[in-house]
Amino acid sequence: MQSTSQSPRICVVMPTYNNARTIGRVIDDVRRFCADIIVVNDGSTDGTASLLEGTPGITLIAYRRNRGKGHALKLGLRRAADMGFDYAISIDSDGQHFADDIPVFVDAIGRHPGSLLIGARNLEAQGMPGGNTFANRFSNFWFKVETGITLADTQSGYRLYPLHRLRGMKFFTPRYEFEVEVIVRMAWRGVRVANVPVKVVYPADRVSHFRPLRDFTRISILNTFLVLAALLTYYPLCLVRALRPDNVRRWVRRHTVDSTESNLRLAAAMGFGVFMGIVPIWGYQMIAAVALAHLLRLNKAMVLLFSNVSIPPMIPLIVYGSLCTGSLIVGGARPAFSPDSLTPEGVGTGVLQYVAGAVALAALSAVAVTLASWLLLAVFRRRR
Repeated sequence: MQSTSQSPRICVVMPTYNNARTIGRVIDDVRRFCADIIVVNDGSTDGTASLLEGTPGITLIAYRRNRGKGHALKLGLRRAADMGFDYAISIDSDGQHFADDIPVFVDAIGRHPGSLLIGARNLEAQGMPGGNTFANRFSNFWFKVETGITLADTQSGYRLYPLHRLRGMKFFTPRYEFEVEVIVRMAWRGVRVANVPVKVVYPADRVSHFRPLRDFTRISILNTFLVLAALLTYYPLCLVRALRPDNVRRWVRRHTVDSTESNLRLAAAMGFGVFMGIVPIWGYQMIAAVALAHLLRLNKAMVLLFSNVSIPPMIPLIVYGSLCTGSLIVGGARPAFSPDSLTPEGVGTGVLQYVAGAVALAALSAVAVTLASWLLLAVFRRRR
């Protein structure tokens, strides 16, 4: 078969630690599909070092102290980039991966250049350790929470990395948890992260250095930080990008100008969205808006967009407007925000004013927005 060292240039990076019984066989198998192999000896203490020193045709990186799979991978990927390769396929040296799956990665990257590809194992296959199945499902769940992306396998070490997308990135984890950190942060960078199907086997002479308690704890701590980072930075940035003027214009055009719905139904969806954004059910407004829009057969996208009237800068105005409107309905002095009003009677009156006023303000605003939207749509859609 044609070597994968052709353009785009692809090599194999193989981290190893005390895999003397299997690494020779793995290298021989890989050579049938890729001539460029970078092996990183992560401080092996068995016969791996002498075996590798006598193996021709490989690029060898070696050091004395074991520093973890993540550290070894980072060195191998950096060397691959320095050597001018475009992609690097990482493969474990314990014999669990099949080298004849390398063309699967090559074919997939030809169809989707620039992707990070992860080999998806058959988790129900006979011989798959039960702990691996649970750990992978656990990892898949947290990866989706952190990125919004659904994958079938996030823990496989059989991967293809786009080296140019790694350039300039600094990673903080040195061991198995690196394989979680790298895919999450690459996804945050906008890199397409996807699975490709691969085979897997667990040979009798396989040596695994995964320590469930220690490494699972490390991964759990990492996921805690990644979830916080996703909530505080990644998802807010996604929202900011989605709300760019050109994106909003395209979104509005798709759901108004290019919609087959009548002007009245679109205007009603906008007005209903405003109503749901003002009614005093804070925390549940958007959920209730979408559910009711579905029942009423209104344009859910428009309802959701206009329910965002209760964004933080508008909240004080909505609350004050509701209190003022409520004071006209239930009576009582116009709300004065002073310490003198903080009595049981004053608080009770204020709550009643707010609830009644918010519902009334929501209804009035909904009518006004519906009428204004209907008139604007009648003019705008006629001119397109």
